[in-house]
Amino acid sequence: MADVLIVYGSTTGNTETVADNIAEILKGSGHNVTVQDAGKTDPAGLCAGRDCVLFGSSTWGDDSIVLQDDFAVLFEAFDAIGASGVKTAVFGCGDSGYTYFCGAVDSIYDKLEELGAHLIAPKLKIDGDPADADDEIASWTAEVAAAL
Repeated sequence: MADVLIVYGSTTGNTETVADNIAEILKGSGHNVTVQDAGKTDPAGLCAGRDCVLFGSSTWGDDSIVLQDDFAVLFEAFDAIGASGVKTAVFGCGDSGYTYFCGAVDSIYDKLEELGAHLIAPKLKIDGDPADADDEIASWTAEVAAAL
């Protein structure tokens, strides 16, 4: 089965919860999954040796798109992650009441596309509490699993 890395940035715990849910579903399908906090992640060669890397970040700010603090540091060094040709997908949590709802997801997705990553699923944007999005998370994760 596939070797999957999930890297997330979470301030309130919502995006971490989504990352853990995705990991459990993928593990249940027999995949080898590692979940890592973006704040403890070295960008150099991050994607090397992985079959798939999933990225998750919450979005902050109303006047502009602001990635979660830990993920923002990683994102600044994204050119070093070695994403070209690697299967990737992006998820995140936000609040649709803000101008840039889940804008971090859009920014990460666009950067991965620019780096030549193979994006295997549409963007997953969770509005509010991820406990209310179990079906959406499961459906998205099934799509990711089918592409592995």
